[in-house]
Amino acid sequence: MRASGVLMPIFALPGRYGIGSFGPKAYEFVDFLSRCSQRYWQILPLTTTGYGDSPYQSFSAYAGNPNFIDLDELVKLGYLKRGDLEGVKFGDDPTRIDYATIFVARRKVLERATARFMQDPPSDLDEFSRKHASWLDSYCEFMTVKEEFGLKAFHEWPQQYRNPGKASRDLSAKREHHYQYHLMTQYFFFKQWESLKGYANERGVLIVGDMPIYVSRDSVEMWAMPQLFRVGEDGSPTSVAGTPPDQFSATGQYWGNPIYDWDAMAQDHYSWWVERMRMSLKMYDIVRIDHFRGFESYWDVPFGSATSAAGSWSKGPGTALFDELTRQLGKLPIIAEDLGFMTPEVIKMREDTGFPGMKILQFAFDGNSDSYYLPHHYTPNTIAYVGTHDNQTVRGWYENTATPRQREQADRYTRRAKGEPVGAAFNRAIAASVSDTCIYTMQDLLDLGDEARINVPAVLGGNWDWRMREGAITRAVEEALLDLTQTYFRVPGARPPELPA
Repeated sequence: MRASGVLMPIFALPGRYGIGSFGPKAYEFVDFLSRCSQRYWQILPLTTTGYGDSPYQSFSAYAGNPNFIDLDELVKLGYLKRGDLEGVKFGDDPTRIDYATIFVARRKVLERATARFMQDPPSDLDEFSRKHASWLDSYCEFMTVKEEFGLKAFHEWPQQYRNPGKASRDLSAKREHHYQYHLMTQYFFFKQWESLKGYANERGVLIVGDMPIYVSRDSVEMWAMPQLFRVGEDGSPTSVAGTPPDQFSATGQYWGNPIYDWDAMAQDHYSWWVERMRMSLKMYDIVRIDHFRGFESYWDVPFGSATSAAGSWSKGPGTALFDELTRQLGKLPIIAEDLGFMTPEVIKMREDTGFPGMKILQFAFDGNSDSYYLPHHYTPNTIAYVGTHDNQTVRGWYENTATPRQREQADRYTRRAKGEPVGAAFNRAIAASVSDTCIYTMQDLLDLGDEARINVPAVLGGNWDWRMREGAITRAVEEALLDLTQTYFRVPGARPPELPA
């Protein structure tokens, strides 16, 4: 079935408290998607952010980002008073997230809610705790100890706390308010997210979530379950993830995420992955798995190497993992992020799973050649994008990066009219493609430049902070998106064409 959607991170929504949240603006965004006959809202990971404010470097594979909690809802419930929010500064620029400011400001406000929460906990708190028992207690304990030691990475804590045990439990009991803070924020995160997702689903909008393949070295999983990873006797990873040297970097990218012990995981039927996917399928309607090629083979870098160039390719679990997930969970609604260094083996793995892969139009134009990423090479079981969260906006690419030959090729291929925004021309090209689904980025729909770029890979700082302006979605924007959707027969539920007699 042909359909389309929009990629828009929660954090990029407008709002009063420094960062996008599950508040009224999220519900308004669902209404916008519904009015424009969009089937999908694709988001970025909802997990806590760690190093570099990246949602791909989280303290937990499960815990939600407390920054997304709607503070006004807590006022309605009585856990906050309106005065708790008055005079609190959450940042000066409504188009940018000031992470340092909201780290202090939102924590101060939520601490006030914690005190009232502990005095009068909600009736379903025990049920919530049981439902999330496999990860919730260890996460709250981990974060309580982390805060005791100035948020240092757990491998820098005093030795008796570097693994869960009596010392960490005793400290959590002693710092009950801190433990309860993390319990409370997870409770409200999941309650509010379930409400928002339910609202979207009722209006025919499905949520495409994002699952990073790896976890952070400084994560509760590495702390509480080191047996999942390839680690030495001291608990340090023996090897970490990255990317090999390529035309963009002579040394590759040193990500530093610990590598899974795939052999050990296979022996217990990938139980950790089964539970992770089970929860993801409850949170989202479809799951995009980041760095999908890493399941076939991954760039394996010895821990502590100066650069990623010291790495080599190692075999991953391949289709065995997905066969087990399917056996235990049924048919999997997964999008395979199959970008990067592709090989026949990776392509075969994706085809064997049946998952749709991704096509990125911005990659298609080198000024001359017939690229794999040009729409006339697409197939129905694919997801077409102009760009992802790691790309420039298409306007930024066209104005700041593309050569004259690339611009000429792009204009000719997309049949761009004189004066037509480049984003509109590119969006039309993916809408007209045979891909069953196309996903537009909100920035390209708004014809924004590189000031609205979300992430520059391998660059620390200045990422993940773009926010959409209040009122940016005008009637003209809606009409253009709806026209695109109707013209190229991407309205959900539309009847397929009849075969000729």
